[in-house]
Amino acid sequence: MVDNKKNFRRKCQNVLEYSLLIMVIAAALMAMHKYLRRAFNARLKQVQEELDESSR
Repeated sequence: MVDNKKNFRRKCQNVLEYSLLIMVIAAALMAMHKYLRRAFNARLKQVQEELDESSR
């Protein structure tokens, strides 16, 4: 009976730890999304300007 409680608690702790890890990773990705989008748009604008200059 005691072993079952220990196993259950260990499994619950594992689930909580993985859930917390996933939440931290998701929060980091959401925070980075803003900066990655800006960098991508800046690079896209740079390429567009280079193409406009070469077509003149």
